[in-house]
Amino acid sequence: MPTLTVDGIEVEVPAGATVLQACEAAGKEIPRFCYHERLSIAGNCRMCLVEIAPGPPKPQASCAMPAADKMVVTTNSEKVRKAREGVMEFLLINHPLDCPICDQGGECDLQDQSIAYGKGHSRFAENKRAVTDKYMGPIVKTIMTRCIQCTRCVRFAEEVAGMEEIGALGRGEDMQITSYLERAVTSELSGNVVDLCPVGALTAKPYAFEARPWELRKTYAIDVMDAVGTNIRLDSRGRQVLRCVPRINEDVNEEWAHDKTRHHVDGLVRRRLDRPFVRREGRLVPATWAEAFESVKAAAEAAGDKVAVIAGDLVDAETMYAAKLLARSLGSDLLEGRQTGMAYDVSSLAAVNFNTTIAGVETADAILIVGSNVRWEAALVNTRIRKAVKAGAKVYAIGEEVDLTYPVEWLGNDIGLLGRLPQALLDTFADAKQPMLIVGGAALKDGQGASLALVETLGLIKDGWNGYNVLHFSASRMAGLMLGYAQAGGIRSIAQAAPKLTFLLGADEVDFAAHALGTLVYVGHHGDKGAAAADIVLPGAAYAEKSGTWVNLEGRVQRGDRAVFPPGDAREDWAIFRALSDVLGRTLPFDTLDALRAAMARDVPMLAEPGLASIPWSAPALPISAEGGALGLPIKDFYLTNAICRASPTMQRCSAELLHGETFAEAAE
Repeated sequence: MPTLTVDGIEVEVPAGATVLQACEAAGKEIPRFCYHERLSIAGNCRMCLVEIAPGPPKPQASCAMPAADKMVVTTNSEKVRKAREGVMEFLLINHPLDCPICDQGGECDLQDQSIAYGKGHSRFAENKRAVTDKYMGPIVKTIMTRCIQCTRCVRFAEEVAGMEEIGALGRGEDMQITSYLERAVTSELSGNVVDLCPVGALTAKPYAFEARPWELRKTYAIDVMDAVGTNIRLDSRGRQVLRCVPRINEDVNEEWAHDKTRHHVDGLVRRRLDRPFVRREGRLVPATWAEAFESVKAAAEAAGDKVAVIAGDLVDAETMYAAKLLARSLGSDLLEGRQTGMAYDVSSLAAVNFNTTIAGVETADAILIVGSNVRWEAALVNTRIRKAVKAGAKVYAIGEEVDLTYPVEWLGNDIGLLGRLPQALLDTFADAKQPMLIVGGAALKDGQGASLALVETLGLIKDGWNGYNVLHFSASRMAGLMLGYAQAGGIRSIAQAAPKLTFLLGADEVDFAAHALGTLVYVGHHGDKGAAAADIVLPGAAYAEKSGTWVNLEGRVQRGDRAVFPPGDAREDWAIFRALSDVLGRTLPFDTLDALRAAMARDVPMLAEPGLASIPWSAPALPISAEGGALGLPIKDFYLTNAICRASPTMQRCSAELLHGETFAEAAE
């Protein structure tokens, strides 16, 4: 490990580190525009200049210079200061300096660094160049005159997103960043280029001109658009969430978020349930809370112990626990969270867990994907697989062929292939030190027995490594399984029990025509399919409007805080069940969220504290189906997977334009 001296401070860095990283290890701030820790080195902005000895008597770009033993680095000399001032002066020659009307104002790297490292005035009086704005789709707004050609967006699109849709045209002063043929960028990760852009050239189109950063209240939360559990920050003003951006969590999402996470927030204020409803004469009519509760009480008295609870995909653990206690007090254990009909075995949580962990995917050297479009079901797991592929991993897949953004050897679309894997695959896995299997939703129903048999065949479990993974795509799934929201026969067994009263916890994907579930009480936040089918509607809170606990696909317990309050008469879901329990004469044993969490922790210790839950491996003995069959992918439209997205104009446009080829006219500005 090389040892350097940075401004008189001796620092030791790993082999292969750059001088810039050594300076940061010594606590020195080095300005930069093109350099980014997660992207390849470009070395084209020259803002990170430092003096290095031994070496030529001129400042050098620290981001592109490998750290060497006995190197002496100076970051604060007069020569370095003047060099940085010169670089900044050149960067600002053609910049429009339109900070007052720029959406990046207040959180712009160029703005901050020009104050800290610039001269404070310009010597250039010539006309500035102008660049036409480029069309990049419904997510990214462009003002390309501001672009400083740092190429972060180009490198992200190629290296992380795996979609080479952004590039540079021209040379020198005529160089321009554009999407090829100026078409919409189709990557589901395209919104990340907005965070990467160090100037205001790329901004979020749905958020444009909505707010300034200093106006916003910032709240830490957990994303519920998939089961990855992306750590996010919700920026709100008044009673509305205006923006959602990712937080850094190296174990989960690094610093990325997919477009559905970023831009579903305009759906939080549309199609909302803001008052109770009761169905009378075939129509849902507004009611008071007292009237709605009396209707539920009448239904409960008629139902006896024939009560069921079906949880949707976005529900927090506290709501599921409160509903479970109420159902238990009524004499029922009919709980189910797999609303679309899946009925896989849950006798072992480890057998339905992503055991490798999300971060562990990067170290796998042989991967088999069965029945999953990982890019849509867990986009940020897909970026980890791309890293593994770059490191030399070989990827095989069984199922419907899709573009996963990296080389894949498709074996066919037949679940029966799990019993007759090709010899080349078996040889690859035999040589692998960290083999990995990913079982998607399409393979869980009929293929879990066969996939569990591969644990021995492919040698998936080794010392310190468990390569058997189930990929869920619902934010509430793992918490629901921990809380017992799983019947042996899935939702069909609920229907066979003929409940006379069923509580729907934001469950909108149930096939209501196929299942007789008695009186339906919908507790949720959007007027979607579940509310339309319900007999009684109790308006709840969306994830941004309550503090809650979610468990991601790897069994990581995470908690998010409330950013805004629910609209109108809507209330937090657990509080609805607490109030309802009084009316039913079955008072639940908690009055506060803390008391509820304490009770939940006693019943389910895995949910007691945030962190990766300890789930020891045990494999259930499941029959191996001898029948083959095609695997149908569970997600048909990436942008419209839940009630919030279906209420979002941005997600509707993304679906129409990026998936279904519709065109939208752009107004001239």
